[in-house]
Amino acid sequence: MNPFPDSARVTVVLNRPRVSENIGSAARAMMNMGLDQLVVVAPDDFDRTRAEKTATHSAASILDRMEICSTLSQALAPFEYVVGTTARLGGQRLVESPRTVALRVATLCENNRVALLFGPEDRGLTNGEICFCHALINIPTLGFSSLNLAQAVVIVCYELLVAVEHQQGLPLEKKQVVPRLATVSELEIMYQRLSLVLAEIGYVNPENPDFWLNRVRQFLSRIKIQAGETGIVKGVIDRIVAYGESRYQRGQTEKK
Repeated sequence: MNPFPDSARVTVVLNRPRVSENIGSAARAMMNMGLDQLVVVAPDDFDRTRAEKTATHSAASILDRMEICSTLSQALAPFEYVVGTTARLGGQRLVESPRTVALRVATLCENNRVALLFGPEDRGLTNGEICFCHALINIPTLGFSSLNLAQAVVIVCYELLVAVEHQQGLPLEKKQVVPRLATVSELEIMYQRLSLVLAEIGYVNPENPDFWLNRVRQFLSRIKIQAGETGIVKGVIDRIVAYGESRYQRGQTEKK
């Protein structure tokens, strides 16, 4: 019996995969762990026949339902929580273990759609792409950090399966359920507005606002903004801007 409350709530997203066989292998890994929703972003010369060979007959149904998107922002827009994977460490990449994040996702996926995001086989996710992520996973390895795409998928999905089974086995009074969060699309609209205002007031460098905004993103991701709360943030920003403009106009009038 599949322990996921709704397998459609957890989706594997492969960003710009280069090898069709890896898409099929990822689908097979998902099927083993009880997940069946796959989104592929801008695949490199996708060949269904080659993907089917590694997916095997059992996982062919996942390829049948697979959604192909042209951009990552389009693919992630409907999700409330995005978990990215990275082999690179340092800088602004604040990583956690698959087990730690899986336990969190197990409480989130009751009411939220979660995307498990994997980057291209050769380069992984860029700094711009991890901006969409609420959490980053690093799979620890010894001596050699390069994992095949399907290997990474099966490890992350396995940890999530174990965490969901644990969540399902808890008594009702001990279960943690997270209410619906803001979607990536809603958050991006808020971040765009925030970025413009922070640049205008000189809080961030207008020549490189994304670098400083990433810190704001990380902070707000930890808060877990709920559905509708982005409207509150945007409303506060608009009122502050309106107040600043009115004060400026009053000052101009007083000078005359």
